[in-house]
Amino acid sequence: MDKKWWKEAVVYQIYPRSFMDSNGDGIGDLNGITSRLDYLKDLGVDVIWLSPVYQSPNDDNGYDISDYRAIMQEFGTMEDFDRMLSEMHKRGIKLVMDLVVNHTSDEHKWFVESRKSKDNPYRDYYIWRDAKEGKEPNNWGSCFSGSAWKYDPQTEMYYLHLFSTKQPDLNWENPTVRKEVFDMMNWWCEKGIDGFRMDVISMISKPEGLPDGKIPEGGLYGDSGCVNGPHVHEYLQEMNKEVLSKYDLMTVGECAGVTIEEAEKYASADGKELSMVFQFELVELASGKYGKWTDKRVPLKDFKRVMTAWQTELEGKAWNSLFLGNHDQPRCLSRFGDDSPEYRVVSAKMLATCLHMMQGTPYVYQGDELGMKNVPFHDLSEFRDIESINAFHELTGAGKVAPDDMMRYLNLRGRDNARTPMQWDDTASAGFTTGTPWIKVGPDYETVNAKNEMADPDSVYNYYKKLIHLRKEKDIMVYGTYELLDPEDEALYVYTRTLGDQKLLVMCNFTKEEQEYTVPETFAGAEVLISNYPQDGAAAGTRKLRAYEAVVLQTK
Repeated sequence: MDKKWWKEAVVYQIYPRSFMDSNGDGIGDLNGITSRLDYLKDLGVDVIWLSPVYQSPNDDNGYDISDYRAIMQEFGTMEDFDRMLSEMHKRGIKLVMDLVVNHTSDEHKWFVESRKSKDNPYRDYYIWRDAKEGKEPNNWGSCFSGSAWKYDPQTEMYYLHLFSTKQPDLNWENPTVRKEVFDMMNWWCEKGIDGFRMDVISMISKPEGLPDGKIPEGGLYGDSGCVNGPHVHEYLQEMNKEVLSKYDLMTVGECAGVTIEEAEKYASADGKELSMVFQFELVELASGKYGKWTDKRVPLKDFKRVMTAWQTELEGKAWNSLFLGNHDQPRCLSRFGDDSPEYRVVSAKMLATCLHMMQGTPYVYQGDELGMKNVPFHDLSEFRDIESINAFHELTGAGKVAPDDMMRYLNLRGRDNARTPMQWDDTASAGFTTGTPWIKVGPDYETVNAKNEMADPDSVYNYYKKLIHLRKEKDIMVYGTYELLDPEDEALYVYTRTLGDQKLLVMCNFTKEEQEYTVPETFAGAEVLISNYPQDGAAAGTRKLRAYEAVVLQTK
């Protein structure tokens, strides 16, 4: 059993803009985070993953960085950062920073120089190409709608941006660029941070010659083919050698389009690249011809198939990250559970049980531990997310989707769902700010908030606390092997974990109807480890699982 601290950790993701505002400007900040660290200590989390706080013009909420060694003014100063880090470490909490190095902001000094002239020393830091027959160099589309190329009249050439036009892609083929990135990473490690979550890291190596991509059905642009490019593993091994191997870090790569085979390379147990990856197979399951913009739900059989493949096929080869939501996804309760007032609490606890009992490092996105849900947006003007706003204009403008349908899709799948302010108490703006929040607050904050839930022993918060505590006590939750039972069942997700002669049986009802389940003989006389309903103690035989019930049995 290859034990590592980051395998045993529970990670809490903070989206700083929406977590806690300390100065009344309506925007969360570093001092706000510092003021709430005791809450996170009480919850029991070991690691905080902080979404970007670097200097940025904020075209894409901080993922467009203009200075990697400075703090965004809205969030505070470097002194505020140092104090926050020191207060985290005092409480035994580690800090993982967001690393965004596929692209910079177009306001970064490297790009400001790069676009000045074709022979500027920084020209080759980015990817510039001449027009092809008077148009873009190829047919690639940006992840945020439109072409992935922008014409720059200054030198009459195009630059590549796989995301917003204000996020030009760095040229990783240039060794100077790699050295600049590694120097910056070392600088942060010397400050004492404990790791990196690496934004779209699977896209840093572009295909040779930048050829046209296949245009998907219903699509307007070609696929760039930049996912898992030809040199990505070389670059990450070089990064590991120059930076990661010198410190005791936790690293997780955001790897859109990663297959299990690729994940084995990125997060191989030999430690040559990263600790683990985020894969998106689960969150992309219901996607349709307009990508994520759909109102389809994920069938449980598909959910189980994907979770199980990652659990079993990485076993002993690479480590899993476990998550159902983050700052780029809708609220997991609204997406995979039932956020109605009647079932919100049991359903949120059931999803948490299903996830935290698996093998891998669990990630809790801020507010999930309170059972926060998607917030109804009634008008396009209420949205703040560039991806949602662009998609609305592109798909309704092209006559592909009716405006009412598109609003419904945005309300179900848009990124702003996860970015509404953290609900601290029942005072104005949920205790997030004394000012006007940058984005609207969930209407249920008077009942669903941290203050209420910390005081209620049966709350979602106290259930998360119990799950996190159990993980620290029980090696089987971290290191046990996983086996799925009844893969064809469309209502129940049942699996076992095994470590030596210990066994856990995890039973989760994903519906509001009562479901019968016959407990395997091996669990006769087992005891209930945790459940989201009061239990009568009987483990064996046929059980009736109530609406969204979760029960974990442990053999004695």
